[in-house]
Amino acid sequence: MPLLLSNRIRKQEFGATLSPSDRDIIIRYARADLATPIAGAGLPADTRLLKAYATSKGGARRIVYLLSVKEGDLFLLFFRDKNDKVGKNVTIKNPDFKKQLLKHLDLLASDIESGNYEILS
Repeated sequence: MPLLLSNRIRKQEFGATLSPSDRDIIIRYARADLATPIAGAGLPADTRLLKAYATSKGGARRIVYLLSVKEGDLFLLFFRDKNDKVGKNVTIKNPDFKKQLLKHLDLLASDIESGNYEILS
């Protein structure tokens, strides 16, 4: 199951670089069986949102992946502190999450189309 990270989402979530420890956490929790499916808005066809909980050096994190059901690919959308306005309530009922989700879906689509992403392993 490939795990892809859009370059523009990486910049939004991590800044200029993705630290090795954050990379390890993202990869370790990139498993559909560890995640909880959540509802989403504006999702591409045949995709699901998955939410995972993780602990990092910086504290508790909320990770949201987009799963492409047919291909089995995972796309990282969010890596947030649990007290962040998005990470605190990772549901479509949270207007901050919904707004950022739609923005990140647009960034992801654009970056995939232009080949502006990396495969994490």
